[in-house]
Amino acid sequence: MIRLENVSKVYPSARGPVAALDGVTLEVASGEFVAVCGPSGCGKSTLLLVTAGLTSATSGKVVADDIDLGSLTSFQRAQWRGENVGFVFQMFHLLPYLSVLDNVRVAARGAAAVRRSAELLEQCGLAHRLSHRPDQLSVGERQRVAIARAIVNRPRLILADEPTGNLDPASAAAVLDMLAAFHREGGTVVLVTHDEAAAGRAGRIVRLANGRIV
Repeated sequence: MIRLENVSKVYPSARGPVAALDGVTLEVASGEFVAVCGPSGCGKSTLLLVTAGLTSATSGKVVADDIDLGSLTSFQRAQWRGENVGFVFQMFHLLPYLSVLDNVRVAARGAAAVRRSAELLEQCGLAHRLSHRPDQLSVGERQRVAIARAIVNRPRLILADEPTGNLDPASAAAVLDMLAAFHREGGTVVLVTHDEAAAGRAGRIVRLANGRIV
């Protein structure tokens, strides 16, 4: 589904160029659950941004379903993401002034997805929280809302960036259960984490250090 071919990403800095990714080659097949592990600063989050076409590689290619994302316009990449990708972030990025239900609905594309919003929240144990705002939820509940938002449009691929990083063990397990359920239904998951227990839920583990796969 997604293939990175010798991808490098270099950022400028006051001390000179910094290589966040250095010649990464990685293929994720449709229906896989892959965990990318490594310490903070090793390039994990940059790998997700490049994979999604949210930032361009300095060199190399990112190919999705035989389409070179680098050859697309920014509008075309956004359209591809909207049709294929759901994101889950460590800090949730929920809109504080919207209810739980509306935080999911705002991402929904089409009437069917809007109707599905409440169903997803009920499935993840939040039926009693639909009218609450994010600041009225626990940290674990916020992350479950974020995952419901990510999957409401039935994407083919979930990109999850340290989704259990701020959670207690019980909440982390609930979040990983949701990702596993998405995977069992045929979805593809790329999970970035430094947590070995979270990585253990994946079918394959890729290790990253200093911007390289090791």
